[in-house]
Amino acid sequence: MKIIDGKLVQSQICDELKKEIEELKSRNIVPTLKIIQVGDNQASNVYVRNKIKLSETVGINTTVDKLPENITETELINRIKDLNNDKNINGILVQLPIPSHLSEKEVIETIVPDKDVDCFNLVNVGKLWTAKKQDIYLKPCTPCGVIEMLKKYNVEMSGKHVVIIGRSNIVGKPQAALFLLENATVTICHSKTTNLKEVCKQADILVAAIGRAKMINHEYIKQGAVVIDVGMNRDENNKLCGDVDFENVKDIVSYITPVPGGVGPMTITILLKNLINVTKLQNK
Repeated sequence: MKIIDGKLVQSQICDELKKEIEELKSRNIVPTLKIIQVGDNQASNVYVRNKIKLSETVGINTTVDKLPENITETELINRIKDLNNDKNINGILVQLPIPSHLSEKEVIETIVPDKDVDCFNLVNVGKLWTAKKQDIYLKPCTPCGVIEMLKKYNVEMSGKHVVIIGRSNIVGKPQAALFLLENATVTICHSKTTNLKEVCKQADILVAAIGRAKMINHEYIKQGAVVIDVGMNRDENNKLCGDVDFENVKDIVSYITPVPGGVGPMTITILLKNLINVTKLQNK
């Protein structure tokens, strides 16, 4: 068994980003990210701080608009439209979740596609499924992070059978699209899948993204499979754990991502990589 170390891959990609940012700054271009946070959700505060910290490490200028929880949808949308038209802002993201009186769909769709560094806008989602690999400048952060980790560890994807457990718009579906771009054969499983264990046991690469602590044990995994654990849960002792029972499967897998320290660090890393890509695109 080999551990796929997300922190190590993050460090390698950040070193690459620093060189790209230095080149941009030599042309007086400072990549700038604007984060919009509505309200004072404590988990969101942590995520925003982590984004700012990594941004500063690589040389990206990141600022936060912290807006009141009772802001109207019209006010929020107008603020995003202002940022869309601000040439000094290269990327925009709205930190989720947002208060229930606001429409997440309407808010996200207001961000123009070429500043949508989270890759949630329907235009970018459509490109993911229809464009050629070399024409996709923005990729969904967590799924792209998975692909980057596999590449850094030289895990072959072309021709392999990938099974993804979970069909969310943020992970499961875009993860399938990215694996297809790598010429893998993809199966998506979900809560209505029959014979789930048997389907999972066919996987050369198994991606667990279901949000159920330690659900995936050795009964789901064939000998020598690569296992990617996207889950982030709390176990019976309130410790962070994934969707995969690490101790139960570690002796039969070839590669596996730990929780924490696996997929998690990659999400923000790809967000910043997206920002650099759109900054270059905006300054051609």
